[in-house]
Amino acid sequence: MHLSLLLLALSSHAVGSAIQIPLVLQSDTTAPVTSIGKELVSSEALQGDIDLKNLEDRANHLFELAKLSVDDYGHPTRVIGSKGHLATIDYIYSTIASLGEYYTISNQSFEAVVGDVFESRLVIGDQVPKSASPMSLTPPTSDKQPVYGPLVLVENDGCDQADYPSHIAGAIAFIRRGTCTFGDKSALAGKAGAVAAVIYNNAKGSLSGTLGEPAEYHVATFGLSSEDSEPYIVDLQRGKVVNASAYIDSIVEKINTTNIIAQSKEGDAENCVMLGGHSDSVVEGPGINDDGSGSLTLLEVATQLTKYRVNNCVRFAWWAGEEEGLLGSDYYVAMLSAEENWKIRLFMDYDMLASPNYANQVYNATNEVNPTGSEELRDLYVEFYESHGQNYTFIPFDGRSDYDAFIKHGIPGGGIAAGAEGVKTKEEAEMFGGAVGKWFDPCYHQLCDTVDNLNFTAWELNTKLVAHSVATYAISFQGFPERSSVESKVLDQTASMWHGPKLVM
Repeated sequence: MHLSLLLLALSSHAVGSAIQIPLVLQSDTTAPVTSIGKELVSSEALQGDIDLKNLEDRANHLFELAKLSVDDYGHPTRVIGSKGHLATIDYIYSTIASLGEYYTISNQSFEAVVGDVFESRLVIGDQVPKSASPMSLTPPTSDKQPVYGPLVLVENDGCDQADYPSHIAGAIAFIRRGTCTFGDKSALAGKAGAVAAVIYNNAKGSLSGTLGEPAEYHVATFGLSSEDSEPYIVDLQRGKVVNASAYIDSIVEKINTTNIIAQSKEGDAENCVMLGGHSDSVVEGPGINDDGSGSLTLLEVATQLTKYRVNNCVRFAWWAGEEEGLLGSDYYVAMLSAEENWKIRLFMDYDMLASPNYANQVYNATNEVNPTGSEELRDLYVEFYESHGQNYTFIPFDGRSDYDAFIKHGIPGGGIAAGAEGVKTKEEAEMFGGAVGKWFDPCYHQLCDTVDNLNFTAWELNTKLVAHSVATYAISFQGFPERSSVESKVLDQTASMWHGPKLVM
């Protein structure tokens, strides 16, 4: 597809108007042979091709693309639907296309839900709770005006319509977190006649999440910390009337966006090593670490790989809509036939590789609760860090990034990261350096996630690890477990609190 036509398709916001391009991932037998005179890829050679200057140049270019959104958003961003994201997709597509006949490039358009909160305010009694935060994808209050009513304590966890008393009609529902999703709670509150909802945390700390896919009865919904909620719970349990007001000016809409897939034309198409990162940022900032670092690493590794032959096909993916709830990767995996699913031997997720206060984080993907092969991939990362004299730490494999759909459909998965909003401990500072008590990325999901936010030492090392993972499996899957199913025991596990970067329950 010509790039100008691609951008035309992407710029359409009309529901149902997306141009759907079939994912043709078989090698093109009419294409020129690309391996003549090329050596088989090796980890050492591909790692040696990683040039930090190339990564820095790509990061600077990506930030310039994010600036294209300033007129519409008031600041640089690459959120889906923005000019910055359209330009990011164009950049990825055109870069891969410029590499000649090495890859088959496919795009996959799909419908995505996006939202933005312009203003919000929650007042309870005569106080404005500092921790009050509007949920992502919350609808606005009625007519985008403040609504008023008594705060009504909902029974249990608010996951059953019977938990909502009849006098909640015209009131603001006060709901404990737990058991079911935030979206379910908001919809049940709305169906009971509440004019707004406040979901308070059942553990220490603030509560910020997403309502997920819009539903008919969703109402304007805030999250509130356990600390801020406790006094009101006591008052309500004693029968005291607590009046409140809520105001949210927001928009939730559906647009069209796209994934970009590039697969080597050579290599065994029945045994593909797949890796991905997301091309979008949050609306609040340009996302040069999250996930510019991952998506640009893939672009650089894909570029350098063209120098070599491969025995197994290599498939790169740039997902759209990760920040809105893993939309692109979910859609991609859902659209795979059982036959195409079976061809993917493993999926590697690379999201945030250059965090300034970094740690070498490896997803703790074990075979016990994940598709067999996930643990072998985990061990490959561990062995790399150990062989380079680097410390590492395991982090939960809990659905926070684009591996989620793959492991839920029987595909072994794993990945590495450099850290997001987690706080670095004293032990981690001793292992990796950096500041104790600070986020791994103090600019996570913020305007300051620019090129200046990147730790280039971490990024270079992690890009070489990505190159190592690609080369290892592009050469051979010897010793790597065979696929056993297109379904996964992960489906039988308790639902995760995360689906993407935001809490969902």
